[in-house]
Amino acid sequence: MIERRLGPVVGLGTWNTFGGDRVTARAVVEAALDAGTRVFDSSPMYGGAEASLGAALEGRRREAVVATKIWADSAAEGRRQFDAQLRFFGRVEIEQIHNLAAWEEHLPWLEEERDAGRIGLLGVTHYASSAFGELARALRTGRFDAVQLPLNPCEREAERELLPLAAELGVAVLAMRPLGGSRSGLAARQVPAEALRELGVATWAQALLRWALSDERVDLVIPATRRPERARENAAARDRPFLDASQRSLVERYAAR
Repeated sequence: MIERRLGPVVGLGTWNTFGGDRVTARAVVEAALDAGTRVFDSSPMYGGAEASLGAALEGRRREAVVATKIWADSAAEGRRQFDAQLRFFGRVEIEQIHNLAAWEEHLPWLEEERDAGRIGLLGVTHYASSAFGELARALRTGRFDAVQLPLNPCEREAERELLPLAAELGVAVLAMRPLGGSRSGLAARQVPAEALRELGVATWAQALLRWALSDERVDLVIPATRRPERARENAAARDRPFLDASQRSLVERYAAR
């Protein structure tokens, strides 16, 4: 099992998958934990996903690392979200400011909560390359431990500035959308079995996850799924050597089709 700074390198996202469906959430979380997944990413933005994740972790909370977010335009609303997270999870191992929302206003009180031991690491996120300049400015404050950004063969803008900057600053990187967004069609590419064998994987999703993880600056990928079997398949992407340059190029060629 390959691990980096945040633990095993394949986590689980909850965007557009958990919602208020606690039965599905429980099944997926159980499968992921059994397969060695440890980091679970969520947000108040994701409807009932935080509550569903908290319920799904009952009895196994000590095995998990919760990475959730503050998504609020004011410190008062952010504190209300954090109070709810403490009820769901007891503690937040990685607290991220979602999409840079009022990030300068949230930092002081989040640092107080970290100093009090209710938060582990502080992170910041954004999904759009148009915000990467501001994301870089936030990282340069030296007050963040982690950054979450999109990375897959069709979204590589983070390679220009943010990944080098994160490496320079020692900031852990969580890669969102490693399988592409729901509208990209990337995850649905038809890839021949011989190409998967050449890549040393069983599924195209594993190829995409290993493509991102083959960049050693990436600590974690967080694919989302509603299917327990997919959670197990995705987790297995971390168990083999990552891709060399020629294999990464092969993934990129199929991704571009």
